[in-house]
Amino acid sequence: MRGRFTDQGGLFSYIVPDKRVPANHPLRKVRELVRDVLSDLNRSLGRLYANEGRPSIPPEQLLSALLLQVFYGIRSERQLMEQLDYNLLYRWFVGLSPDDPVWDPTTFTKNRERLQNGDVFTKFMTRLLNHPQVKPLLSDEHFSVDGTLIEAWASQKSFRPKDGSGDDDDGANFHGQKRKNDTHASTSDPDSRLYRKAAGREAKLCYMGHATMENRHGLAVAGRVTHANGTAERRASETMLKARRKAAGRRITAGEDKAYDTADHVANLRAIGVTPHVTQNQAVTKTGKTRNSAIDERTTRHPGYSMSQSRRAMVECIFGWGKQHGTMRKTKHRGIARVAADFLLNLIAYNLIRIPKLLAA
Repeated sequence: MRGRFTDQGGLFSYIVPDKRVPANHPLRKVRELVRDVLSDLNRSLGRLYANEGRPSIPPEQLLSALLLQVFYGIRSERQLMEQLDYNLLYRWFVGLSPDDPVWDPTTFTKNRERLQNGDVFTKFMTRLLNHPQVKPLLSDEHFSVDGTLIEAWASQKSFRPKDGSGDDDDGANFHGQKRKNDTHASTSDPDSRLYRKAAGREAKLCYMGHATMENRHGLAVAGRVTHANGTAERRASETMLKARRKAAGRRITAGEDKAYDTADHVANLRAIGVTPHVTQNQAVTKTGKTRNSAIDERTTRHPGYSMSQSRRAMVECIFGWGKQHGTMRKTKHRGIARVAADFLLNLIAYNLIRIPKLLAA
C-alpha cells in the first residue's frame, strides 16, 4: 500500500534532540568533556557577570557554539547562527531545544571581549588538561615547540606609509615600492606585520602562532600569538618553555626544528633548565662556508635526542588540522588579542577531537 504524502509532516514532535544523535557519534564524548570542564569553570564564569539586571545568554552555550565553529570550519558567526537554527546536531551540542530561538550574530562580538578579559579560554585549556581522564595521557617533561603563520584579515592595499603619503590612490599602486614594517602599517589591522616565510616566497600580512606540544600523545598544552618577525619563534619558545619548566619542577626537554638552531636561543634554554633537542642546521652558506650548529655531541649522543626529533614532527598535525578543518589558516578577527583567542580555541578543539580517540585506544 502506498504511503500518503504530507508536505510538512506532523505539527508536533515529541522526540528530544538527544534521541536523534547516534549513540556512537564522535561529538558525544566531546560534549561530555566540554560539560565537565564548563562545570569546573562555573565560579570563574559567574565573576564575569553582574548580580542584577537582565539575564544574559549562558556563557556555557556561547563557548560551546564557538567550539562548534572551529570543529566544522564555519566561516563566520552569522553563518554559525544560520546553521544553528536548523541543524539539530548543533542545537544538541550547544544545549538549545528545538523551539529555542538562535541569537543575534553580534552577541559573539560583544561577549568575546568579556571572555578574553576573563582569561576564560586559557582557563578552559588548563581545566581540560587537568581532567582526571586527560592528565594521565600527558607527558610533563618532554615537549616540542613550533610556530606557524596566520594570515591576517587585511589586504595588501591597506599596508600604507605611516606618514600618510600613500592615501592618494587608496593604496592600490604599491607595486615596485619598497615597503617595510618600520615605515608602513596596515590601516585595517595595525597589529599585523608584513612577513616573508622564506626566500622566493611572497610577503603577507600575518601573525605568528606558537604551540607547545607534549611528546607522549601529541596534545597541545600551550599556545600564544605574537607579531610576525624573525625572532618571534625563539622568544615565544623561551617564554612558553620557561612556564613548562616551572610547572614540572625539574629539567625538561624541548624538540624544535632547525629554525631554532641559534647560539643565543640554545643558551637561553639551557639557562632556564630546558635541554634543547633542536635539529642541527649545518647548511652551507652563500660564501661556501659550513655553518656550525649550536647543538653538539653533548646533546646528540643521547638516545632521547633522536626520540625528540621523531616526535617533534607531530606538532605539524596541530597546525595542519587547524588550517584544513579549523579556522587557523586565515583569521577573521583583527587585533592580536582576538587572533590569540581564536588560535587558542583551535588548540582546544584539536585536543577535544584527539582525546576521545586516545581514551578509546
